[in-house]
Amino acid sequence: MERIGNYQLAVMIILFQIGSTPLFALGSSAKQDAWLAMLGAAAAGLLLLLMFIYIQSKFPDQCLIGLLQYCFGKRIGIVVSVSFAIYFAYESMRNVRDFGEITNLTLLNSTPKFVTMLITVLLAAYAIAMGIEVFCRVTEALLPLVALSYGILILLIFISGLVKTDNILPILDNGIAPVLRAAFPDILSFPFGQMVLFFMIWHLLPNQKNMKKISIIAYLMVALFLITMNILNIMVLGDTLAANSTLPFLQTVQLIQVGDVLERLDVLVTLLLFLGLFVKMTAFFWGAVYACTRIFPSTSKNLWIFYVGFLIFVTSFLEPSYTIHTWLGLNVSLKLYPLFQVIIPGFMFFVLLVRKRSSPKASTNV
Repeated sequence: MERIGNYQLAVMIILFQIGSTPLFALGSSAKQDAWLAMLGAAAAGLLLLLMFIYIQSKFPDQCLIGLLQYCFGKRIGIVVSVSFAIYFAYESMRNVRDFGEITNLTLLNSTPKFVTMLITVLLAAYAIAMGIEVFCRVTEALLPLVALSYGILILLIFISGLVKTDNILPILDNGIAPVLRAAFPDILSFPFGQMVLFFMIWHLLPNQKNMKKISIIAYLMVALFLITMNILNIMVLGDTLAANSTLPFLQTVQLIQVGDVLERLDVLVTLLLFLGLFVKMTAFFWGAVYACTRIFPSTSKNLWIFYVGFLIFVTSFLEPSYTIHTWLGLNVSLKLYPLFQVIIPGFMFFVLLVRKRSSPKASTNV
């Protein structure tokens, strides 16, 4: 079995959760209180994470597939496991489509989207074929670049004098209801509820003692960063412009002007967008492949990489336009995700509490 280290887990959580999230205006329906919606969703996401960790701690050697079969029984557990594999593949597909559309929008206007998307899927497939250890080492190399890029951009935004604190005032001018509606289930589902993927990863740690501490610290760091970026977008653009912009952080960076030297730093934003989308897309792709290999062990991993990759690539063209793709994501998918992120894990948590078993030997071997 492949193994990953504690630091690799922390880096993976950070880059996976960040993804492309800071570039978008999450919770914009709450207007200037969007950051409060992000804060509320992050707090709820932390409770979800604690529940996930509790479930994993009872069976540290099992991934999600084994846990599902223990909680639901062999037959139902396999059906639910297949649904999770489809969910992971669907999440990966959405990122592939985002990758192709945004590349076409920002950089390669004349390049057919299918070429960009095919190259992206092939790169992800190669990373998965090399194994989760290699993929985690790649994220280790990417973290300093991502941190440095965001740090430089944030510093330049402040130096340029773009920040207007009045844009986030007054706080709760419309009451708490718009904040709650913006936070649940949308922001909870994306990005915080997506931590459910780590049920496929936590058991790969050789030493489970620090798993809880590492996961919580990494999660809190990301949550604080995402809330800060949300506040920054609103303070620079205002709630109306931020809500109506496709990529508000890109628009924010386009306003940077330090003297007559530093301006038009779109390339850094585009780089961050691509890195974030690739890490999240590959992680979900790997989750779908790994789930299939555990459910159907008679089929080789490389064949599952081909099957799942082909499915992801083909289905990414089903939506006729990016407008429909975005509408489905925000108005349909985000409402269904709690089934996988909250309801099913909640039922597993309830089963474990009722059975009161703590030995991983009780789990079903798959």
